Amino acid sequence: MKNNIPDWTRNAVFYEVYPQSFYDTNGDGIGDLEGVIQKLDYIKDLGATAIWLNPFYLSPMRDAGYDVQDYCKVDPRYGSNADAKRLFTEAHSRGLRVIIDFVPGHTSIDHEWFKESSKSTPASPYKNWYIWTDSAWNDGGAPWNQKMIHGYSNRNGNFLVNFFCNQPALNFGFAKIEDDKPWQLPTTHPDVQALWAEMRRILRFWLTMGADGFRVDMADSLIRNDPEHAEIRRFWREVRKDLDPDFPECFFIAEGHPSNLLDGTGFHSAYLHWATGYTQIFRNGGTRNQEGELIEANAYFGRSGTGDFETYLKTWQEQYELTRGKGVITVPTGNHDLTRIATGQKESDLETVFAFQAAWPGIPFIYYGDEIGLRQQSSDNPIHEGHYPARNGARTPMHWDNSENCGFSTCAPHKLYLPVDPTPGNTTVRAQKSDTNSLLQRVRQLNELHKTTSAFAADAPIEILSSGSPGQPLIFIRGEAEERVLCCFQPADKTTSWQLPDSLKTCQLQRLASSQAAPALHADQISAKKPFWAYWTLQSQV
Repeated sequence: MKNNIPDWTRNAVFYEVYPQSFYDTNGDGIGDLEGVIQKLDYIKDLGATAIWLNPFYLSPMRDAGYDVQDYCKVDPRYGSNADAKRLFTEAHSRGLRVIIDFVPGHTSIDHEWFKESSKSTPASPYKNWYIWTDSAWNDGGAPWNQKMIHGYSNRNGNFLVNFFCNQPALNFGFAKIEDDKPWQLPTTHPDVQALWAEMRRILRFWLTMGADGFRVDMADSLIRNDPEHAEIRRFWREVRKDLDPDFPECFFIAEGHPSNLLDGTGFHSAYLHWATGYTQIFRNGGTRNQEGELIEANAYFGRSGTGDFETYLKTWQEQYELTRGKGVITVPTGNHDLTRIATGQKESDLETVFAFQAAWPGIPFIYYGDEIGLRQQSSDNPIHEGHYPARNGARTPMHWDNSENCGFSTCAPHKLYLPVDPTPGNTTVRAQKSDTNSLLQRVRQLNELHKTTSAFAADAPIEILSSGSPGQPLIFIRGEAEERVLCCFQPADKTTSWQLPDSLKTCQLQRLASSQAAPALHADQISAKKPFWAYWTLQSQV
């Protein structure tokens, strides 16, 4: 396990499946696990090697399943535990791995643990499994009072929530106890340790069922008053110590700041998408039409030339140096919490995004539908299950074909979980599978290239040659002596001329892949009149 990542993830390509919006097989308007099973061949054909499955646990669905009622039971609307086990088995038979979303920071108020904790019974084993103050008149003081719920039950105290009022925060303990807050418990408290053990048991349950790992929600914020993040790293270190002997290839990727979590003993990877400058890369404000829809984004991977990669790069480099050899940083291009990557972007711009993702350090994650340019839908979509704007517009059903409901479901349109795009056009799998120049086909080719190019491995070295300031190219070298690839991206619609540095003038450049608007290479100079991306293998001339 070099650089603390399982070998199977080194050149992996993940595909995120939001189950309720992927494929409905029973006509109730909601996607299900059987639908995922029936589309496994599509995922494999796309060139993906693994799936990230968003929460499918029993839930009242006030936050689309991120409010868990039972961690070890599949919600009936998706199927059963037997269906989950069959999904893992069917995926494995196709060479696909499956990681599932784990939400340890909070539960639903409907969870049995919270029901017991909210009672005034002092002997309940769940009394301290959530963060309660010691009095109904104690709001926790700053900053806790901003997230405290008052007068919920007969228990003499107020409880902390993470997001919505129905998501009480689980008590993983406090690294430092404030003297005037006796309701804060240390991480060593027996009740806190009992919760830690229960979390490990749940993870083991799903690994035994056949899961291959976990994407962990809010992974670095479980333990409170932990400024050095020592205790949260200890928690995940104990998780790995418990599970690794029986599941040595289990993969953990965190929603959380990389340097808080990647220490070589816990997480294998962490996302970096809340950093300064991230929105400038893929999605940013820009030109809108009369209806207020974004028609041209001012993102770096867009044609305007006003987007900036350099600002984000500085933070990424800082995190990279702090975590090198301890795990890998993953830069997501899209997920269920972000606006669709196709918003305000042309199809050729999207191709450049996927080319960047295939070549950049870390592990590519493709959000379902992005591979066909699925568009962000109107924020006027129904608001339910926590789908507030702009969440609801990024979680609409997958477009399989141009039949009713875009082939997602046979139900009446008004029964759909969320409405489909009323004008799907050619943003369907069926249309793009038969078009050799479609985005879907280009994404498939890039995925295959990523899987077979050792220089594109998650932990392969990188050397930045041009940092992507507004209007300027992003250029870097991936790999080591035996295989190095020069990667060039110029999304801006302008004439580009870039002189090779002296260190490359002694190398032979052989084109590995490029956009259709390919740049020219002559007299030690890369030049182009249109936006482009390109990869060249580097070989030293003898």
